[in-house]
Amino acid sequence: LASSLLFSNSTNAQVKIGYFDEQSLLSLFPDIQKVDTIINNFVKDSLNPEYAYTVQDYQRRDSLFKKDSATMPAKAREMALSDLNRLGYKLANWQQYAQEMQNGKMEQSLLPYRQKMVTALQQIVAEQKYTLVLKTETLSPYMQPNILDNLTIRVAMKLNLALPQEIMDAWKQAGGTVGAPAKTAAPVKKG
Repeated sequence: LASSLLFSNSTNAQVKIGYFDEQSLLSLFPDIQKVDTIINNFVKDSLNPEYAYTVQDYQRRDSLFKKDSATMPAKAREMALSDLNRLGYKLANWQQYAQEMQNGKMEQSLLPYRQKMVTALQQIVAEQKYTLVLKTETLSPYMQPNILDNLTIRVAMKLNLALPQEIMDAWKQAGGTVGAPAKTAAPVKKG
């Protein structure tokens, strides 16, 4: 259905396809390293203490349950066992829990960057009249798309992010223009 709509619309209007790589663009933000610091601090200040508390709470409840379960009313024993099982499950699946919490913190930390990217991308798509935007990884490795349709470069320029000199040179060589003075990243030193 989507391809038939694409082909039916292409008879009436020119289809213009661009491609975009969010991860590459995120890496260009000069202060993106602070996200790693935020995640490391989150693990150190939140997750590690939560794990230690959960282990301690489980051990305390387990000890109390072993000592008092024989004399507890049935409902209290059922509730205590339920709490103990809940904590045991959390500890047994701690890696998954911690990873989910870190991913949530990462998404929260990257949100301001993504909002800037989306706003700039939407403006470029509208200005340049792109019909379709593909993720770079969906492109065939056997074809080299036109660098001028690389919306990652266009968004980076719109956001005044530093691009490697070789990308800027290829952009200019392909006929791309640079509106504002383009920033270039320092060349990568080898060795």
